[in-house]
Amino acid sequence: MAVTTQGGREGNLEAPVRHPLDWKNPQFYDEGALIKEMERVFDICHGCRRCFSLCQAFPTLFDAIDASETMELDSVPKSVFWQIADHCYLCDMCYMTKCPYVPPHPWNLDFPHLMLRAKAVKFRKGDTRVRDRILTSTDTVGRLAGIPVVVQFVNAANRNGLFRKVLDKTLHVHPRAPVPAYHSDTFLRRWHDDSAVAAQAEPTTATRGRVALFATCYGNYNEPRLNDDLVAVFRHNGIPVTVAEKERCCGMPKLELGDLGAVERAKEVNIPLLARLVDEGWDIVAPVPSCVLMFKQELPLMFPEDPDVAKVRAAIFDPFEYLMLRHKDGKLRTDFKQPLGRISYHVACHLRVQNIGMKTRDLLQLVPQTQVDAIERCSGHDGTYAVKSEFHESSMKIAGPVVERVRQAAADHFSSDCPMAGHQIENGLATGKAPEHPLSLLRAAYGI
Repeated sequence: MAVTTQGGREGNLEAPVRHPLDWKNPQFYDEGALIKEMERVFDICHGCRRCFSLCQAFPTLFDAIDASETMELDSVPKSVFWQIADHCYLCDMCYMTKCPYVPPHPWNLDFPHLMLRAKAVKFRKGDTRVRDRILTSTDTVGRLAGIPVVVQFVNAANRNGLFRKVLDKTLHVHPRAPVPAYHSDTFLRRWHDDSAVAAQAEPTTATRGRVALFATCYGNYNEPRLNDDLVAVFRHNGIPVTVAEKERCCGMPKLELGDLGAVERAKEVNIPLLARLVDEGWDIVAPVPSCVLMFKQELPLMFPEDPDVAKVRAAIFDPFEYLMLRHKDGKLRTDFKQPLGRISYHVACHLRVQNIGMKTRDLLQLVPQTQVDAIERCSGHDGTYAVKSEFHESSMKIAGPVVERVRQAAADHFSSDCPMAGHQIENGLATGKAPEHPLSLLRAAYGI
């Protein structure tokens, strides 16, 4: 159904749909065709401007047009087009919450995937910094940084002001950007699997009552407590947990770089492993929203004909989505022992894109004497965007409204489903108070 919007253009009231990503077509990498499509889309964006407050990509476009000779797109230098692509970190919020012209509208705008195409063209041209290749190689960096003895040096260096200035000069990593700590005692290294002897929880209409954990790079190398808390909560609810032991990075960092070949290589490791677990009767969960989204959306759009990709897409869940599905059928334990008080809760963009509703908020509000203030704005982190020297200040500007909401709330806890977004907020607050992940809060509420 279409409606006429201000200015006479037709808007769209139908649910957005995503078209498969035609990334193996040589035309996808044709720079001339790319620029022509960017001109078409940017001109529509210029006439609408609803997305001006989402990220830095749109102000970069609109400011360039307003400062140009004709105040139209035709006099904007093409070099600006690449700056716009650099500022897009594929949060998908423009597509999901703002743009009235996404498919099935005939104008067929998919701004994030157009920017992904631009990133892929840049990567194929070799127009990519060494820094960006390093930052997105999460498995390699995690393994190397997590070597005993090395890990102490890496973590100490990352906290050292002089070293961070050197890192800024050499790799262009901003000295005030939060960087994650690394662990030699990784989650998967110390994992003990007792699922074989655990009784399976009763299935529900939407869950099978046992889960395989995709630990994620971040949850394995940087904050293994995320997975510890997830396992404790699920086992408290009688749900056996096993792990995808030989997993690779989900591919999201390489997707955001435009290295689609690396995404495919990761998929060739992860998908057969996860599909086998699904065939054996396991549901899949992962503690980081971006990783869940990779399997729910991006890989199915890149590999629409792969039945195993579709199988994993149908079986992977956000942890709170999974628990609330069980609660719907009366299978969630609500024997909470500890109230949580007031929580400032940042809803991660890649969780919002999944269109599952605020399951984290809803579950935490089951805890007696707990109030959750949900903040639906981007933190501006994006995994790597906020740590890059040239983008850090922009990222903190984007995070500003979220930080201010948390500051004014003065709640007992502040939290985000995305652990990196949580630390971005912590960096903006500059009070020394650390974020607490919703899984950690839920575990504390259970008293386990």
